Amino acid sequence: MEIYEAIGQESLIGILSHIFFIAIAFYALQSLMLEKLFKKNKVFQIQLIYILLSITIGSAVSNFFLQISNWSGKLPYLF
Repeated sequence: MEIYEAIGQESLIGILSHIFFIAIAFYALQSLMLEKLFKKNKVFQIQLIYILLSITIGSAVSNFFLQISNWSGKLPYLF
């Protein structure tokens, strides 16, 4: 039963990490003025770009930190 608990904990950490970094990326993207790159009155498209960029950047950063954490946990097997 311990293996299932470990898998569940790893999944929960992964989900929370992705959500956290997507929120951070969305917050950071708010400082950019992407509105100037789009045509006027295209509010939905601008919001969609913010969401998609947030997901892309947040997922990439989250994967980076999760992989570093995973690899650092395996370092003791080196010695």
